[in-house]
Amino acid sequence: MKPWRPRHCTRNGSVPCTLSRFVYINVNPSLISFSLSIPQMFLVALSFAYFAKALSGSYMKSTITQLERRFDIPSYLIGVIDGSFEIGNLLVIAFVSYFGAKLHRPKIIAMGCLLMSFGTFIIALPHFIIGRYEFETSVRWMVNSTQSSSPYLSNSFLPGCEGESNLSMWIYVLLGNVLRGIGETPVQPLGISYIDDFATEENAAFYVGCVQTISVVGPVFGYLLGSLCAKIYVDIGFVKMETITITPADARWVGAWWLGYLIAGVITLLSAIPFWFLPRSLPTAGSRVPKKGTQEEASFIKEAPLPKHKYQAEEHTTFIEMAKDFIPTLRTLLGHPVYVIYLYVVVIQLNSLIGMVTYKPKYIEQHFRQSASKANFLMGVINIPAVALGMFSGGLLMKRLKLNIMGAAKFAFCTSLIGYVLSMFFFAMSCENAKVAGVTVSYDKHSLFMPCNSDCVCSSSEWDPVCGRNGITYVSPCLAGCTTSTGSGKDTVFSNCSCVSVAGNFTAATGQCLNKDDCDRMFPYFLALSVITSFIISLGGTPGYMFLIRCIKPQLKSLALGFHALATRTLAGIPAPIYFGAIIDTTCLKWGQKRCGGVGACRIYNTTAYRIAYLGLTLSLRTISFIICIPGFILLSRQLKEEKKSILHSALTNGGTELEALRKEEFVILNSDLGVNATDNSTDRHTQL
Repeated sequence: MKPWRPRHCTRNGSVPCTLSRFVYINVNPSLISFSLSIPQMFLVALSFAYFAKALSGSYMKSTITQLERRFDIPSYLIGVIDGSFEIGNLLVIAFVSYFGAKLHRPKIIAMGCLLMSFGTFIIALPHFIIGRYEFETSVRWMVNSTQSSSPYLSNSFLPGCEGESNLSMWIYVLLGNVLRGIGETPVQPLGISYIDDFATEENAAFYVGCVQTISVVGPVFGYLLGSLCAKIYVDIGFVKMETITITPADARWVGAWWLGYLIAGVITLLSAIPFWFLPRSLPTAGSRVPKKGTQEEASFIKEAPLPKHKYQAEEHTTFIEMAKDFIPTLRTLLGHPVYVIYLYVVVIQLNSLIGMVTYKPKYIEQHFRQSASKANFLMGVINIPAVALGMFSGGLLMKRLKLNIMGAAKFAFCTSLIGYVLSMFFFAMSCENAKVAGVTVSYDKHSLFMPCNSDCVCSSSEWDPVCGRNGITYVSPCLAGCTTSTGSGKDTVFSNCSCVSVAGNFTAATGQCLNKDDCDRMFPYFLALSVITSFIISLGGTPGYMFLIRCIKPQLKSLALGFHALATRTLAGIPAPIYFGAIIDTTCLKWGQKRCGGVGACRIYNTTAYRIAYLGLTLSLRTISFIICIPGFILLSRQLKEEKKSILHSALTNGGTELEALRKEEFVILNSDLGVNATDNSTDRHTQL
């Protein structure tokens, strides 16, 4: 393909061409095809990596209640385990974001995926080295179901603690989650910056929206996987299921939490493969030099400027030079007032979001008395798709509306504010406490011991609920005053229960009473409002993220993304699950007991106090973030005005310089023409003479 030339340029070069005003085209078609396929390959690979890390992260949140019961730990300690992922990020995020942007980004992402996979496998390790799960119960499995027994003769069947390991097994879960956090570190900042560097400006927001959407689709499968595993008993394959006397709706039930981590680890391992085959950088329009053409063309194309928002990684910068430049670059970034205000707002908003999402399945379980399996299923099928649709729609709207930086900020603020107002209606969606004798309702007063069970030697620390015929749950058959039982396993029926009196019927069945009509009526409204608010709030996700990228200089982009991740993980991801869990623990009414003594997992909560603490803390944090947005908009407006003035001044200065150069060029050409004409005239005169 021959280069295009302006008409006043000749092939022999007798008339000079102004190269700075024209573009030469000599592009190999195969190069175009290859360069267009690589960004698409990277987009697919990054989307799969986002899917894998989102799946394992959401599965971790879906197993919160399972881990609490399996390791007999309170909610605040689960918050520590959940926050350990962010601790792993904190250890390396700044260095990976800064140095990784100057190295081979796809391979660094691949190594991160491998480490994530290894950490996920470690989380599942305790299941294979710890003993079988033994829950507190007074119900025995008997071969002859016609036998009867006296529940209060052996009222507290707590397994011996001689087999309990000296080292708490949850430590392995924490360490594995830390490794997951370290491995996840390069995926977000390096992946997004790679896309933004080599995608056109009009497609960058759309591509980021696609990646963010896939990252939200991952939790759909994560929660569905959590729902499936929660239905399966933890020791499936090692015990006879007919001997298990509890159901998935029981507060002592533990699902096969370890199985999902093995599946998530394999998926994460597969996501690392494509990145090993991707190049360090991609050719851009400004860096393609034609194989055939003049030296002038090659020089022009080589020196053509890149789009102003793109930033290319330095190819030959030494590690020492990069290290010396790190502190000044970080100081420049943190001296940007709009970026700092944005960090404050995002950190507070994420405290609210992370705390809410972490304990939302548990809130559904405890407040609306749903099983862990159903809570996870609803999160995956109803709530998360609404978030995914919102993220995708936000990116699409930003592209269609062509929002600038101010437009993106206003859009994100408005969607968050609307979601905030709608979230207030959650306070009205209440559900009564479960009726538990001596806990939420009283015999005569709030005490477990009454004259009706005074003849029984009962333990107040055990949790082995039975449902009386009067519709009230009793903490144990012994505390219900039962003296005999028939049947075995889940079909055990307790008789002669002196505390249960309904028209002469003194019987009770195993398990908690399922009198939750008020909860079932309110639950669909809760789900509908949850879907609507999730969709509206997530609409501002992609515009808000693009605001982060566009509010700072291109050369600071990777560091800005990395420090953003560092700040959110340090100040939101780590503390939010811990203090949310600690506040939720204060609403516990009945704690379980560890095998060797000490407080275990909570068995039942005060649902009214739980709702006020959980929703009140979430909305209070959002209120603070909206207040901080006010100075943020003022600073952003000033920054945009200053940039506009600077651009205008630069354009006028450059325009004046170019005009002066053109005048000089025309003057030289005019003088040259006059000189030639004068010489020709004198020659004619000599000839005439």
